[in-house]
Parts: sequence; C-alpha cells; structure tokens
Amino acid sequence: MKKYWFVFNNTDLLLEKNSDGSYTIPFQEYPPTEIGKDTTIHDITPLESYEVKTYRIDGPIINDKFEMCNLRASYHKLPQPLYLKAGKCEEILYWDSNTKFCGVCGGHMKLNTDISKKCEKCGKEIWPQLATAIIVLIHKNDQVLLVHANNFKGNYYGLVAGFVETGETLEQAVVREVTEETSLKIKNLKYFGSQPWPYPCGLMIGFYAEYESGEIKLQRSELGAGGWFTMDNLPPIPEKLSIARKLIDNWIENHDKI
Repeated sequence: MKKYWFVFNNTDLLLEKNSDGSYTIPFQEYPPTEIGKDTTIHDITPLESYEVKTYRIDGPIINDKFEMCNLRASYHKLPQPLYLKAGKCEEILYWDSNTKFCGVCGGHMKLNTDISKKCEKCGKEIWPQLATAIIVLIHKNDQVLLVHANNFKGNYYGLVAGFVETGETLEQAVVREVTEETSLKIKNLKYFGSQPWPYPCGLMIGFYAEYESGEIKLQRSELGAGGWFTMDNLPPIPEKLSIARKLIDNWIENHDKI
C-alpha cells in the first residue's frame, strides 16, 4: 500500500517533482531512498487515511525526480496539508535526536510508542515537548506596533512575541512580554488563533491587543528597532507562512472590527 514518505537531510526536505512543475511528497509503497542500518523510520499520524513515515538521511539527494528544499521554503512549493505534516515529521525527528539518553539516570531511551520513549534502565517515560510562545499585534487607532527583533535574519519587522513561562497563563505572558519589551500598557486582549511552528518545536498563540498608555522603550537586548506604522506605510513584514503575517493581514482587512 502506498504511503507518504517525509525524508529529511538536516532541515532539508525531499520533494518529488511533478511533470507540470509542481512538487509533492514521495507517495509510494517503499522508501524513496536507501535506508541505513541504524536508520529509525517513524510512524506519524495518517494523512487522508494514508500512512505517513519519516526518517533522516545522511546526505542530500538531487536528480531528475527529486530535489531537497528547506522546510520553511517548502511552504511555497507544497500544498498546505503536506507542508503541515512535514512540520510534524521534522518535530518528531528533532525530538528523537535530542532524547537519546535519560535525563534521570543516563540510560538509553528506546521508542515505546509512536510518540513516547522509555528508559531501558529506570523506566522513565517521556513525550515530545512543545515550546509554547505568544505573539501579539498591538494597535492604536489606525496604527500598528511593529518591531525588529535582534534574532531576525532579515530586515523585516514583526510583532512582539515571547515564550510562555511556567506558572502563567497565556494572557499573563502577553502582558509580561509587552511590558518587558516595549514598556507599553495594553487592554482588550483578544485571541486570534494558533499555529504549529516546527523551528524546531514550537506552538505560537496569536492575540490582538489595544494600546492603553505609555511611551515605547525598547528592550535593546531583544529588539533593535520598533515603532508605530500605518497600514499604507508598512516596513517589510514577515512571510505569509507565519502567524505574524496572518495577524497583520487580518488587521489590515478588518481593522475597523478588531
């Protein structure tokens, strides 16, 4: 029976070329590459009732049938369901490669189920862990707060974001991050949506908030620049694959209702 095969070399994904110039994921009965003796093939939740398998290879494969593509860039080449499933596969592979040994006793961790491992020595069981983060679009009349984080690789501006800490709600995390990074006070927090972010294993939760008071004072250790922008005078903004862009696009289209 045919299966989807999500094959990675580091963070590059193996894509199959279609005759019309589009791309897909290898869909066949057997693995599309040679399998090393130490290779672990992981079972992932099915896609449209078809089995999904994923594994890593040691080097890239480029020929008339296949090419390698960075996972982020595959967003622009793959249908959305395949891109999302590729992200899940990469997260499982990342989890597997970073949980070889038990954090309690140092024993070897062995797959117990598709999404759990158990220590062969002490029996400690673990599951994949998500790094949960919030991201918030702050608006003031017809203006939006955009910031350039120091860890951005491009010159684009995004939204205030940060990881949720232990012992706090999502809403508390939003208020804390906004205060820490900009010194602004916000109000009327509204949930927008969430997005898996497999770079390498995140979950982004998006919000809208209204500006209440304060002057922008950037946390320079996190942000290199920031300010208020109108929708007809925006700086470069994130790619469409990100929830940051979805928040911004939705604000532009529906700012009078948010």
